[in-house]
Amino acid sequence: MKKVLLLLGCMLFFTVSAQKKGKDYSDILKSKNIYEINAFLRDAHPDDPRRSVLKPRVMEMMKEYIKNAHPADQKVKDMQEMLAMLRRRPSTKITFDEMNAIIKQKQIAKYKAELAAKQSTTVYTPSTAQNTYVVNASANATIPNTEAEEFNMLMAVSPVEHKNRTVKILNSLFDNDPNAKECIVLIQNKSDCNIIVRMEGVGTTKYRLAVPAQGEGSIVISKGQYLFTSLVCGAQYASQKTIERPIMVALGGQ
Repeated sequence: MKKVLLLLGCMLFFTVSAQKKGKDYSDILKSKNIYEINAFLRDAHPDDPRRSVLKPRVMEMMKEYIKNAHPADQKVKDMQEMLAMLRRRPSTKITFDEMNAIIKQKQIAKYKAELAAKQSTTVYTPSTAQNTYVVNASANATIPNTEAEEFNMLMAVSPVEHKNRTVKILNSLFDNDPNAKECIVLIQNKSDCNIIVRMEGVGTTKYRLAVPAQGEGSIVISKGQYLFTSLVCGAQYASQKTIERPIMVALGGQ
């Protein structure tokens, strides 16, 4: 009886702690949602007794999802990666440095493949002036894509220019010198629109990077202060950033 009371007391304590963080996990034991349970395992206290129930449950759910998924299901890869992490650790929570290392390795693999293929491996749909951005869905207001021609021009680089750019990005990815004057910026475009990200620094220092819808792109820039701007499906994005080390910027996410 004492053990039961102790377990209930612990569960109540951890539930209150989670709620203080703004997330309600009071009914998490009833959940059949992989992402919700995965989030709980990342947030919960290491000694939360519900972990012993939910971790094996979510692992079985992931295995079942992978087993029954369509071959083209893009979530399968994510599930496989999460499952592999859960086999080695209490949750899929990773540190900032670990996340950067994962991103770095993926970028190295991508650009090595492009260098070997002697061409870009990015698949995208070219922009046209007739592609319209929805500015206000409720009012059904749209504007023409005025960046269509510029986007297509930036994407249509010559093989020589692509090779030089790829070599520069790879050199930056392998460079661990904190005193380096340049570093890499990775842009993730999570929107359904092709975009151009503009980076304006001091004086005449300016860069622009075309990033396809649901795609990503990288660029090597000089370290310093920059104003990042972009039109993401008609919505204006602007953010001041200090670039002193490699960073990732995600745009268009919900």
